[in-house]
Amino acid sequence: MDDASDYKAAPPRGIDPIGASTDSTALLYKVIREDIVSGQLRPNQRLVVAELAQRHGTSTTPVREVLQLLRGEGFVIFTRNRGARVRPIDRDFIRDIYEIGVLIEPALTRWFVGMATEVDIAALEKIQAQIEENNFADQILHSDLDTKFHTLIYERHYNRHAAELWWKHREVLRAVSRRFSFTLARRAQIISDHRELIAHIKAGEADKAADLVARHVEGSGLHILEHMRAVAAARAG
Repeated sequence: MDDASDYKAAPPRGIDPIGASTDSTALLYKVIREDIVSGQLRPNQRLVVAELAQRHGTSTTPVREVLQLLRGEGFVIFTRNRGARVRPIDRDFIRDIYEIGVLIEPALTRWFVGMATEVDIAALEKIQAQIEENNFADQILHSDLDTKFHTLIYERHYNRHAAELWWKHREVLRAVSRRFSFTLARRAQIISDHRELIAHIKAGEADKAADLVARHVEGSGLHILEHMRAVAAARAG
């Protein structure tokens, strides 16, 4: 499995990637989230603040903050009289997230088409050339470049809440999808979609660009779901 610490893509300008109060809390957040994604912290497992603090050699204050941050991303659920527990990262969870993306990302894209400059187009083409040069050989690098590609389109949008929600949901999907490899069909579709999207932006075709992005986001979500189904089927024997 790739090391999450190798991932370098930055969020849209003006958006805190995690929202932690200190660097040490941000690091603790990454560690506990990785434990959830990897299954080391099991679905529906109770998250006892004192136990987590002892395990990670810290006080209870940063642990409480981390659990609230993870709650905001949907990794942790709080219930009355039962405290915090790990939310199962199941197919319903992934479906809900990518369906929100299908609604948000086309709107962000449509706005960008009306604002794009030659400099923006050149930047997108440069990133796309790097994506194709890598050709999925390094999946961490691909994830980094792919995020930069879409961030360039979304980061200047005036609706910062929408941009921040996109980023947080993308981080969730990225964390989950690291467990899976890209199929050959998905690789080809990503390259094709990016090329077509650049062409629509160049031509000022906002509606076509938005429709394409909706299909692109849905395709990404379905790709993860298919991998999850395959894993579940293999475990069932």
